[in-house]
Amino acid sequence: MAFAKLYDRKTPITAADLLNGRALPFFDAHEVKLCRVLTDRGTDYCGNPERHEYELYLAVEDVDHSSTKTKNPPTNGIVERFHKTVLDEFYRVAFCKKISGSIAASQSDLDTWVRIYNDERPHQGRWCFGNTPMQTFLDTLPLAKEKMIAA
Repeated sequence: MAFAKLYDRKTPITAADLLNGRALPFFDAHEVKLCRVLTDRGTDYCGNPERHEYELYLAVEDVDHSSTKTKNPPTNGIVERFHKTVLDEFYRVAFCKKISGSIAASQSDLDTWVRIYNDERPHQGRWCFGNTPMQTFLDTLPLAKEKMIAA
């Protein structure tokens, strides 16, 4: 599943806001606890756990945080591939067609694209096998809930 939100800056607060506003409500609606996030080692994700807003947010939500190896994009290959896809299929296309006057207008277009990406676009990746990300998520939901009970 992909979650995306446009911001005019890259900070720990905006990183936490994406989780709080998009990812966690999705998992809560499906009664699945988000247990861990994997991020790169950017300053918006990593810092002193006692003062860094993103790290503090993860602690409040009881979410473990893992970081990729430094200067090794393949350790986060799924995200790297998503970045290429969103660049090729959304940003380059959207900005060729029109100049958006606001982040809100661009966000609306991005929300539409993410919905199609998650719900309609079949994926050939390692886990989807030609299904959409949403169908893959729904197919594995019973297993996720079973693992939550066992833990």
